[in-house]
Amino acid sequence: MKILFVPNINITRLDESVLARIHEAGGPDTEVMVADSPGAAMEVIGEAEVILGQPSPELVSRAAALKWMQLAAAGADVYFSDLLRDKDFTLTSDKGLVGPQLAEQAFALLLALNRRLGQALVDGPRSWGRRFEYREATFELTGLTMGIVGFGGTGREIARLAAGFGMHCISVDAEAVGPTAEVATVWGVDRLDELLQTSDVVASGLPLTPATRGLFGARTFALMKPTALLINVTRGELVDADALVEAMHTGAIAGAGLDVVPEEPLPPSHALWTTPNVLMTPHIAGGSQFRAERLLDRFCRNVAHLRAGEQLEGVIDRTKGY
Repeated sequence: MKILFVPNINITRLDESVLARIHEAGGPDTEVMVADSPGAAMEVIGEAEVILGQPSPELVSRAAALKWMQLAAAGADVYFSDLLRDKDFTLTSDKGLVGPQLAEQAFALLLALNRRLGQALVDGPRSWGRRFEYREATFELTGLTMGIVGFGGTGREIARLAAGFGMHCISVDAEAVGPTAEVATVWGVDRLDELLQTSDVVASGLPLTPATRGLFGARTFALMKPTALLINVTRGELVDADALVEAMHTGAIAGAGLDVVPEEPLPPSHALWTTPNVLMTPHIAGGSQFRAERLLDRFCRNVAHLRAGEQLEGVIDRTKGY
């Protein structure tokens, strides 16, 4: 089994203990090739049966022997291009493993909005002169409804944290997913409008697919409460940025917390930077001291599964996009 490792932002290196685990899982014929540069990757890509990392679609298109690719990421939409449409390989990601850190980022943004932390940081010393204004605008999460659109790993973790803050949780999903202690019944997407009209906070747990691109747009914002907040920590292209700016200026919704935006980095001239009550962080929700360890654990298990002819973990359905 020839494995090509492409270092990336989430896994920068494979130490000796990890290499030993990979060889143990793959058997005596396992060879791990490390590509420290695009040129090095190009030299060996034709031999690779397995890829670990986040290589470019162009590089993957040249992998003639490829059987399986393990992404060091949760989102896989860039690999659904026409360039790879006819390539027959299994694609897996760390979906289901990144929920805890994404949910924490969602709540960091939410708390910065409802407790006016973001505005206080911007105002600095002036914040003391505005403290009564802040107090008037601040509100508790207790008893409010958290509407979660997409109830996969991230959505479930958001629900777990929301329940800890005393929120009532509802959710919709395109799949028939099971309930949790926080969400007794996961609605179908036919009830999305009901969720939007009911929720005090709308949080995205969605992947990016043709069906979800631009989902949070003018129509969505018109259905939401004027006091509602939008939180998005999954994929930036889910939100129509221009429609969000318009919704904020017209009072259709009250605020938004975004870790991801449709264009990254967002140009300094974009109106979102100066739209009141929109808080943004620079696509950092995936950061965790446990991320590489969790992903490498899955990768080693999957190497063993591949060797035994078993089902891999974290498989992306390339027809659905997640």
